[in-house]
Amino acid sequence: MTDHAHDLAALREATDRLLSATEKLDDAALAEPSRLPGWSRGHVVAHLSRNADALVNVLQGRPMYADSETRDGDIERDAPRPQAEQLADLAASADRFVAAASAPADWSRTVTLRNGVTDSASRIPFRRRGEVELHHVDLGVGYELEDLPDDFIAREIDFLAERFGRHPAVVSTGVADDRGRFWTTGGGAEGGPVGVRGAAPELLGWLSGRRDGSALTVEGGTLPALPPL
Repeated sequence: MTDHAHDLAALREATDRLLSATEKLDDAALAEPSRLPGWSRGHVVAHLSRNADALVNVLQGRPMYADSETRDGDIERDAPRPQAEQLADLAASADRFVAAASAPADWSRTVTLRNGVTDSASRIPFRRRGEVELHHVDLGVGYELEDLPDDFIAREIDFLAERFGRHPAVVSTGVADDRGRFWTTGGGAEGGPVGVRGAAPELLGWLSGRRDGSALTVEGGTLPALPPL
């Protein structure tokens, strides 16, 4: 069961870590490439700021983004800004999201995100935490998947396993970590079942497209190719 208050508290902690890391970057470091193809660190920070505002839109019943072109254009516009401006925007947009997510509301209601995706309003703070945690890793500043809190790793694997469940391009796949936790995903494509085992951070890296899965053990076939998120 989703604990809205707990997720907001965990999000604040993750945001504080991200802000501390961003504060240590200068203008030159922000202009350097991130781990995401084609994006500088400035692009990642700009995306996080605009994503916070987009999720405020979701919580308040507006479209998440006007359209894909506007979303992409806003990131490109904001990416080259000086570090001080980026940091201030990141902090202010994070505060706006927390304020919107802390307001009294029916958290069981259904909200609409990009591309017609729907979810419970109660899960939006965790979705935001996923953006903050994984994109912190994408900055390439020493915060790795292995540094992510274990509760987040397990829930994000839950989330991604659900996302790829019955996907027409993914065979039936059982996923197990070295602590005995087990997930199932895929099943929409012919073939399988395939078993994938490994450390939880490695599993998360594979499911989120951040690692190639070479550190995982695969049984019953080859490692399934996952569609982009």
